[in-house]
Amino acid sequence: MSLAAIHSLTSVPFFKGIADVDFERFNRSCSWRRYGRGEIVLNYEDESSDVYFIISGGVRVLIRTAAGKEVILGDIGAGQFFGEMAAIDHEKRSANVTTLSNSAVCAMPSAVFWELLRSSPTACGKILKVFTERIRELNTRLAEHSIYDLRRRLYSELLRAAQPRLGKPNELAVTPPPLHQFLAARIGCRREQVTREIAALSKQKLVQKTRGALILLQPKLLQMRLNGFLQEPG
Repeated sequence: MSLAAIHSLTSVPFFKGIADVDFERFNRSCSWRRYGRGEIVLNYEDESSDVYFIISGGVRVLIRTAAGKEVILGDIGAGQFFGEMAAIDHEKRSANVTTLSNSAVCAMPSAVFWELLRSSPTACGKILKVFTERIRELNTRLAEHSIYDLRRRLYSELLRAAQPRLGKPNELAVTPPPLHQFLAARIGCRREQVTREIAALSKQKLVQKTRGALILLQPKLLQMRLNGFLQEPG
């Protein structure tokens, strides 16, 4: 898709099925951008306040500490958006956003974003639903970091990322197989610790790494270990 072909909010997956938006009116106030893989879209403490709607591709949201450690907050793909917090409170950006692949986005100024929320109950409701989902996920991850040890945080992260495996109803698959560095940044530990835990799971025949996926051979057992840990006396 050429850049000229995406100069309309009707090309943005997020707005699909929304009928109460005057797209022509809002199109004139937005800008349309392409990024290559690995490009920085937003920097930590940047003072901009645009909201970005992803047309194609995807981005990774992360925080880098002064010591160089990375904490991955999440990956966001086509049909989703990011940058809304600065548009709402006009504070500096709280994280870095980098593209995972070639990506196209619609950048909407904060004033236009507010106008959209006021003028379209459907769009406003859909955005509020996304906010709620993100808060629930963050609450879950916060609870896991407070309750689980490293091993069980890894179990939980793998189960959350996995999808049913075609033709294997009792197995799940994480596709593509996640980098150990990525998992470490998600659960708050070192890459070497993740490597050690994955090796232990493989030895127990609970996971199997293939070229295209990390297979969870016994996901129910991993879930039982999580449930059992929560039932242990404190």
